[in-house]
Amino acid sequence: MKWTYDWLKDYLKTDLSAQQIADTLTGTGLEVEDLSAPVAPIAAKIVECKPMDGSDHLHILMVDDGTDTLRQVVCGAPNARTGLISALALPGCVISGNEIRAGKLRGVMSNGMMCSGRELGINDDHSGIIELPADTKIGAPVLNAETVFDAGITPNRPDYLSVRGIARDLSACGAGQYIAPTDDELKPVKSQRNVNIKTDKCTVYQFCEIHGITVAPSNSIIKSRLAAIGINPKNAPVDATNYICYDIGQPMHCFDADEINGDITVRMATPGERFTDLFGVEHELNDSDMVIADNTGILALAGVIGGARGMTTENTKNIILESAYFNPVSVRKTSKRLGISTDSSYRYERGIDPTITGIALARAAHIIMDACGGEIVGTGIGGKIPAETRRIEYKPELFMRKTGIDMPKNTQREILTKLGFDVVEKSDMWIITPRPTRVDIELPENIVSELIRIYGYDNIIKNAVHKPSDSAPHRDYYVEIKRELASRGLNEAKSFGFGNSKTETLLSNKPIVKIANPIVANMDTARNGLLGNLLNTVAENERRGYPDLNLFELGTVFDGDVPYAQHIQICIVRTGDTAPRHWTGRNRARDIYDVKADIIALLHGQKFTVTSDNPPRWAHPFRYGAIMQGKRKIAEFGELSPMVTRTLKIKTRVNIAIVDDVENLPGARKVHEPKLSEFQPITRDFAFIVDTNTPAEKLTGIALSSDARITDVVVFDAFEMPDGKKSIAFTITITPTDKMSDEDLQKLQMAVIENVEKKCNAKIRDR
Repeated sequence: MKWTYDWLKDYLKTDLSAQQIADTLTGTGLEVEDLSAPVAPIAAKIVECKPMDGSDHLHILMVDDGTDTLRQVVCGAPNARTGLISALALPGCVISGNEIRAGKLRGVMSNGMMCSGRELGINDDHSGIIELPADTKIGAPVLNAETVFDAGITPNRPDYLSVRGIARDLSACGAGQYIAPTDDELKPVKSQRNVNIKTDKCTVYQFCEIHGITVAPSNSIIKSRLAAIGINPKNAPVDATNYICYDIGQPMHCFDADEINGDITVRMATPGERFTDLFGVEHELNDSDMVIADNTGILALAGVIGGARGMTTENTKNIILESAYFNPVSVRKTSKRLGISTDSSYRYERGIDPTITGIALARAAHIIMDACGGEIVGTGIGGKIPAETRRIEYKPELFMRKTGIDMPKNTQREILTKLGFDVVEKSDMWIITPRPTRVDIELPENIVSELIRIYGYDNIIKNAVHKPSDSAPHRDYYVEIKRELASRGLNEAKSFGFGNSKTETLLSNKPIVKIANPIVANMDTARNGLLGNLLNTVAENERRGYPDLNLFELGTVFDGDVPYAQHIQICIVRTGDTAPRHWTGRNRARDIYDVKADIIALLHGQKFTVTSDNPPRWAHPFRYGAIMQGKRKIAEFGELSPMVTRTLKIKTRVNIAIVDDVENLPGARKVHEPKLSEFQPITRDFAFIVDTNTPAEKLTGIALSSDARITDVVVFDAFEMPDGKKSIAFTITITPTDKMSDEDLQKLQMAVIENVEKKCNAKIRDR
């Protein structure tokens, strides 16, 4: 997304510099990747003009650009002459969407380009290079070069694809005051045309028909802003649709009304129907493509690209402006299938504000008529603008629970209001309605995310009421499982969180969680198990000559399409032989007892029983077992069913073990990391004299139990003494939970000495 600094100021009253604006946006989640002021054409005087040998129109110019050295430029303009002051685009300038570079023309070096009024976007004169007044300062910029922002937009923030949306966020961050636009909509004018919507993929379609225009250039502000962000200005009707796309975030299209036959229809294409786009490329459509059509045929691919028939030209006299809301998934499918990506499809795919079609239509119509004249002879609408139905129940104290920061209610309300959210207070519950363009806001946690984003990530730790040491200890149980499985010779596998519906149906009867818009065709579900992806790995390795595998994966699988419908699963796969062939002995093929042993190792001595009842679809009916504790199934193991191996084209015997829910493993909820402390650990050394037969472990165990703040005891010295005694020396590590004075430390040390001397018949060594 690109925009200029002066464009931003249409909606934001601010004193911040462009760099400060960029830093603020990056700090709140919109990464500004580039901040640049384009090289502007400058005034230059032609000092020498001579014809180029072998050409009937080219001239070799020597121009004064305000430096001490004359610059050589090749020019074909008929009005180029000595003494003329004109506009020179230096290498690096972008003119009509093209970057000017130094290079040879017919063997003669040209270090720039002399520009016409049309190329500069000042007027429509292209008969020759522009002639500037004689008193123009040589070397001075001919056009103002506005600072251009270039930001990377994440898919969840379509509101950032408009200058208005960016200004709104900046105002909430305190970077300035949001200037609310004075939007209006066109008054209805009875039209001879109707809109017929024959698909549920289009919620609303509005149009406005303007007659009697004279196609002309846009005003200088629109032209300069479009040129600065890399869009070549063409004429007011086309520029208006491009400008509104970036300004408001509403994609639009402009048709030549004289080329449209009858009513406008929004429908799905007929399979095999053909369409030629405005670049002259023909496409074959199917029934998943949404189109705009008239009585003759297709005029445009809805939300993607216009057609060759009905496009506006310099001779157009009557136009129809389109402003509509199309389904994001439908637009994306067509865009990806045909390989067409436009500014329009980019926005529709992410979800635009469905309520601004009328506002955008009125704004574009005014821009066009201001430049080209004409009058509105008809308006029309199909469908209706949808009402905002989201109502999020939010309690302000949720922010404290999620972040550890005590943000006052008034501050929370102020931030949400500046973001354009509607807040209604009902006792201790707030009912929040996001502004329509914020399609990513659906849960109370999204509200917390918005508040902390605007509040500032840098303020989280320093203003937190609950410090990191007070937080719940991080759970390390999954890491311990991975280490244990790795110690048994298994290699960890990592796969995508997606699955294949055909494979999942083959392996189990669990619900299939379909994805509406998969990234690739063979990953069309949120995986309901880990086995499918591991079997694909087995098949791929086998085809490449690696049949002997020992793999495991621990990851999330999904039970449904609602939040939190998921759990953690372990899947183990062993295939092939236990070792390569060797002359020293025979190897053996891996079997189900190998994977059974892997599961038993995770039980850590817990009692269990094995049953072979009700094998799942993936399992061999006579080589399967389930590990039970009472009526609870802990895990299952078995050999892959021959039917599955044939379907997946696997020749190797595959042995499988699955722990469907890691929480079922004994002790799963008991293993935690020790609580972190914000204080430095303290060490103290002790040496005791004990009987020769006293084990060192007894001393260290008693020392460790003397105080909860002692977290480790390590023996570093031991030796026999001549009187039947021995000396044992060890170091204790103390992890304070609060500030410790010398007196506190002395009490702890005395507790260790007293406990060891009393319970081990020991005596502290003096030296």
